[in-house]
Amino acid sequence: MLTLMAPSLGAAAIEDAVELAKRFGLSLQSSVSPDSEQHAVLSLQGQLADREGFKSACLTLSDALRVDIVLQDADTFNEEYGLACFDMDSTLIKAEVIDELAKEAGIGDQVAAITEEAMQGLIDFRESFTRRMALLNGLDESVLEIIAARLQLMDGAELLFAGLQQRGIKTAILSGGFTYFARMLQRRLGIDHICANELNVLDGKVTGKVLEPIVDAQVKADTLEQLAAELQLPLRRVIAVGDGANDLKMLAKAGLGVAFRAKPLVRSSANYAVSVCGLDAILQMIGPR
Repeated sequence: MLTLMAPSLGAAAIEDAVELAKRFGLSLQSSVSPDSEQHAVLSLQGQLADREGFKSACLTLSDALRVDIVLQDADTFNEEYGLACFDMDSTLIKAEVIDELAKEAGIGDQVAAITEEAMQGLIDFRESFTRRMALLNGLDESVLEIIAARLQLMDGAELLFAGLQQRGIKTAILSGGFTYFARMLQRRLGIDHICANELNVLDGKVTGKVLEPIVDAQVKADTLEQLAAELQLPLRRVIAVGDGANDLKMLAKAGLGVAFRAKPLVRSSANYAVSVCGLDAILQMIGPR
């Protein structure tokens, strides 16, 4: 099945998606548009010999039409999910907090360049995190509150969390960012669990030193598994959402791993991608409850 989503979804986009499916040997069984201006679900039949090729073609068509076209098996759409895990920076909020800290320290461009390399998967996250933290040595602790006050939630975040809570799905932040900001989001969105990095502050100043354990890709994936086990959930009933290379391991663990407005490497590697719509589009991917 294909799920098509856009702020304003026209009939032409649905027609183009059906034509694409035909080129890969699939035919339209049924089309449901619960809110025709925003999303549609196309049920397809036939044997898909080249799933990766079809997925890649869907991403290309998504870019051309400015529509999210998501290839899903029916069981992922109808699964009874019990846990949803999220990256924080550039996923739940419209910023990379470490870059915001660097701006306050007057080294924004320098740190942002390292952040971008890490998110693209060009350098190891632990290495990049250690290098960036070292540059923040001496930053006044008072800037944390200033940054927190200006952070914006990602589009659709509040709608998504309201929908997840209505369905009884537990939620978690698994972030390479900082607990100070994760706790703020936890209070605002009603998030059940957080796992993030602790800023080392001494005498009111950020020391630039890294406190272990660093929450990297492996820690995110391991924590997702741990939370699922505690909730007695098989991994197929877990949702994971993130945008960077350090999210790929947790996206691969989850039954529904969604690359959200992600870097090209992450978008092409993840099983599912949302690049046009807000976070609330994920509710369309997990079906009604």
